[in-house]
Amino acid sequence: MARNDGVDRTFARNRDLRLDKKATPQSAYEHNERTKESYSNADIVPERTPLNVHYKTPVGTYEECFDVLEREDVISTWGMKPNSTKMCELIFDVNSAYFYNHGGYDFAKQFYADAYQAAVKIVGGEQYILSAVMHADERNRGMSEALGEDVYHYHLHVVYVPVVQKEILWSKRCKDPALVGTVKKVVPQVSRVKKWYSAQAVDENGKPMYDAKGKPVLHHSYSDLQDAFFQFIREAGYTDVERGERGSSEEHLTVTQFKVEKEKQRLSALVKENTERQMEIACLEEKKVQAEDELHDTEKEVHAAQERLNDLTPQIEDAEAFIEEHLGKPEALLPESGVIERGTRYREEKAMPILKKLWQAALSLYHKLQELRREYRALRSRYDTVCYDRDYYMQGWDAALEENNQLKTELQDFDRVKRELGPDQVQNVIARSKAKEAAERERKAAEQEAQKAAKRAARARYEWDAR
Repeated sequence: MARNDGVDRTFARNRDLRLDKKATPQSAYEHNERTKESYSNADIVPERTPLNVHYKTPVGTYEECFDVLEREDVISTWGMKPNSTKMCELIFDVNSAYFYNHGGYDFAKQFYADAYQAAVKIVGGEQYILSAVMHADERNRGMSEALGEDVYHYHLHVVYVPVVQKEILWSKRCKDPALVGTVKKVVPQVSRVKKWYSAQAVDENGKPMYDAKGKPVLHHSYSDLQDAFFQFIREAGYTDVERGERGSSEEHLTVTQFKVEKEKQRLSALVKENTERQMEIACLEEKKVQAEDELHDTEKEVHAAQERLNDLTPQIEDAEAFIEEHLGKPEALLPESGVIERGTRYREEKAMPILKKLWQAALSLYHKLQELRREYRALRSRYDTVCYDRDYYMQGWDAALEENNQLKTELQDFDRVKRELGPDQVQNVIARSKAKEAAERERKAAEQEAQKAAKRAARARYEWDAR
């Protein structure tokens, strides 16, 4: 529906099937009964067509079914004009989320089985229904993409003959005066106008109602259709749905309109993504050059650090070995004592200064080693990061080169064709192809404009009938 308020709402629509309209009996038959080999609607999934459910299967085309009813006197075309509407179609619908939240296909089958009984009541009898089929093979693209799984839009098509019970009265020419003006017979007359006649509304006192301009206020028959469908569904036990908003100027979005809106959003997203990709490709080469320069500088830094570490490592290892070997043997480091020197004086004046220098040198070498190791690890980490970035950019660069090579190959093939056929001939072919494409675009634009005009006219007629 056009509204997006999170409420599940019923929707009932009636449309005429006429030869002079876009919705003809034949086009409705091909769509409803899935007799085409292919469809322009990309969301129809042929593999699911066997899941469509017929609550009444037609014995032939809709025109053939109509002729059978007329021959068997089930209906009467008495007083019917040649271009009058012979059949109509009811479309019953609820938003896709309602069925998705209640179990999907099996729930939809039962729901529309009950909805079919509402159609029988609205039409006036099952004998006037030519076909009733629930479609289960149309994918709801928007919900499918949002939920990451296939979601299908279940809805019911009911094609029927609009019939009213026409009373035929005895005329004045009747030989029995007592019968004049009485009912002679009741004829099931085909009449779309009488079936969906919008009578003038009356107030609480039974008086006809008029608007501010003095025009009669009509009691809309299509509003009654919405009421009847909603009331029947509620009585059937589906109490968690609401009626389509009463008196609203909003239109229910058809499946096609919904898909068009989704395709517009998809196109906008693709255009945005394409622009971003083009900008990314434009910056790819510059980033590659920057990454290679940075990689080269980093490699130089790492190499220098490695050389410094290699130069210092033997010295540090010698110092560590020296400390480990001699730290616990002060007699190997200390000078010989004099004959008359006291132990206290010898320790304070000769031994302690030498030991302090050795400790300071050892600690200095140790801290220097740790600092160099930290520096080396940092440089190594930076080196690995830059190498990863370089590989990433090189992959993008390789893809760009491959695409460029493909374009060069295609250009070479084009040059071969040009040499074989001659430049003039190739230019003529290109000119004809461009002209054909331009004509096709104009044709499609004209068709789209005609379709829009037809939709506007149909909508205007629908709104006029609904008043």
